[in-house]
Amino acid sequence: MDRTAPSETPLSPAIAARWSPRSFLPDAVPEAALRQVLEAARWASSAYNEQPWQYLIARKENEPEAYAKLLACLVPFNQGWANAAPVLMLACARMNFAEKGNPNRWAEYDTGQATSAMAIEAAALGLQIHQMAGFDAAAARTAFAIPEDVTPVAALVLGKPGPADALPEALAQRETAPRARKPAAQMFFAGAWGQPV
Repeated sequence: MDRTAPSETPLSPAIAARWSPRSFLPDAVPEAALRQVLEAARWASSAYNEQPWQYLIARKENEPEAYAKLLACLVPFNQGWANAAPVLMLACARMNFAEKGNPNRWAEYDTGQATSAMAIEAAALGLQIHQMAGFDAAAARTAFAIPEDVTPVAALVLGKPGPADALPEALAQRETAPRARKPAAQMFFAGAWGQPV
């Protein structure tokens, strides 16, 4: 199934290929591919080069207990489809600068940049990452003893996309629906608010 973004202007192939499936094959993600996806996050940009992101990785085959704990932190809707995927992750942000301990107001933004880099790298490898806001951050903090100065930002699924018909009908329809975005004119302004580029 071709899910390439119908962009207004040409995009690099990996960006155009990135999307958020809910159907995943159970096949394990090869170790080299996982390392490559994580390396993409390592090289993301961040305020003052702080690199505040930290990721908990739970592979179904390698860390089954952690996988089950992280799956339990997802809202029931997300548990229903994410449990087929081979890898779950939790993106977290250290909320204070390491050197002086003062608050880093860009930590979550930078963690999002690192996660976006991972998602694009995954797409380049024929994998996909689905990022989720639908998880219980407090439960994740307790389950994994996450330090107080670290904020769970998003839950992630990583794997090879599966067939849409493996999902319940309503989700299968969403999986195959045309991809769409707001027009560029609603997002990018030249010189004055509301003035399209």
